[in-house]
Amino acid sequence: MDNRYLGNSGLKISEIIYGNWLTHGSQVENDTAKQCVAAALESGITTFDTADAYANTAAETVLGEALASERRESLEIFTKVYWPTGPMGPNDSGLSRKHIMESIHGSLTRLDTDYVDLYQAHRYDHHTPLEETMQAFADIVRQGKALYIGVSEWNADQLRRGSALAKELGFQLISNQPQYSMLWRVIEEEVVPASRELGISQIVWSPVAQGILSGKYLPGQPLPEGSRATDAKGGADSVKVFLRDEVLTAVQNLKPIAEEHGLSLAQLAVAWVLANDNVAGAIIGASRPEQVRENVKASGVSLSKETLANIDKVLGSLPETDPAKTKSPEERPS
Repeated sequence: MDNRYLGNSGLKISEIIYGNWLTHGSQVENDTAKQCVAAALESGITTFDTADAYANTAAETVLGEALASERRESLEIFTKVYWPTGPMGPNDSGLSRKHIMESIHGSLTRLDTDYVDLYQAHRYDHHTPLEETMQAFADIVRQGKALYIGVSEWNADQLRRGSALAKELGFQLISNQPQYSMLWRVIEEEVVPASRELGISQIVWSPVAQGILSGKYLPGQPLPEGSRATDAKGGADSVKVFLRDEVLTAVQNLKPIAEEHGLSLAQLAVAWVLANDNVAGAIIGASRPEQVRENVKASGVSLSKETLANIDKVLGSLPETDPAKTKSPEERPS
């Protein structure tokens, strides 16, 4: 497993990160979830990403239990705050000081740790002054409850304003967690250049486009039984944007490129996002331990400029590139 520095900091993380969105505490039984974490550890993954909102806090609890016997100093544990948790009261979401302070306490309890390595604003809160949010994060860092601060799905302007305030308060934003894959490239035009300027790395989620880039979905064929696209608990909604025959056909046409490099389609997809030098890590999820063992094989793979150009040729105009797609809810979720 290769490691990379996260932003303009001295923190190193595994370039493949294990994440438990849509799995732990909901889609996958706890025993299987813990087997997936064990497979991640055995494969050299040291970095684990979760959020308080995943399975309405249950995912953090499962991850904390799965990591309980590990040496804490050998792990990098990330979590997030913003989306609704608990009984969904008026202050159970957003980035107010009240919600952030209460949320970090809850996350640390569920994860059974004294601190998280990275605490992330899960979206931008249009209804809380940015100064209030950043002051709360600064206080959490000074209290030792989080070592570093990051964000998720912030646009370039939000990153610039947040980074400037963080510096005034004596800390820095070191990461952004956006969706990024061969099929979803909306960060490339504005977010990535701004991040390079600010010393911020990307920790990307959905590098396999919710499983689409694994090639298991075939054009004109029924959806595979038990796949994310058939999951009524939220998985199906996240996949449907890619479920078009022209997309599925193009994915199948990537097979010769993957085979030329001795990779599966999913491994090629993960290696593709890691080819971007602003990406510090790619988050993978899993419902079975063998999926973890397969996807980690993308670590250390180098794709040539010619290979990247061939991928672009196969996909043509199918990838989404509109920078306006990087956005947070206008209304605070409840």
